[in-house]
Amino acid sequence: MKFLKWIFYLVAAVALVVVVGSFLLPAQAVVSRSIEIAAPPDKVFAIVGDLRRFDEFSPWADRDPDIAYSFEGTESGLGQIMRWSSDNPDVGSGSQRIIEYDPPNYAELALDFGTMGRAIASWDLVPSETGTTATWGFRSDLKGIPEKWFGLMFDRWIGPDYEKGLAKLKTVAEQD
Repeated sequence: MKFLKWIFYLVAAVALVVVVGSFLLPAQAVVSRSIEIAAPPDKVFAIVGDLRRFDEFSPWADRDPDIAYSFEGTESGLGQIMRWSSDNPDVGSGSQRIIEYDPPNYAELALDFGTMGRAIASWDLVPSETGTTATWGFRSDLKGIPEKWFGLMFDRWIGPDYEKGLAKLKTVAEQD
């Protein structure tokens, strides 16, 4: 009986820590990575500001070379939509739509991962002495206790992909 009482108190304490701890965690997951690119901002923006060119630097394209893309809305700029579909669970299906467009410095995209949720991605391009500092950002609202705890992992999950994508972008922009 003493053992069961101890187990009950342990489970109650863990549950209390999880619930109370979730109120102390951020309500938004934020990931950001930057790279220096030896090209002017307008050249870099021509790549990141056109969803038809996303595959050129996408870190997820290597995971599934058979990703299917479709495009809707405007030819480029505000309102341009890209949908992707993949049988690979690491890539999945979803869409991104340009919701803010300020060439050659800033673009913001609404990401829709279906049942996996929604997020915002952004591109901030700042002129530098060597060309452009490109910053790829991600943010997602975290609702509920499980999401807030999972939010602690977003940087580890997305950060390496963003670094890989930025390295590919650097290669593409410096070659064009």
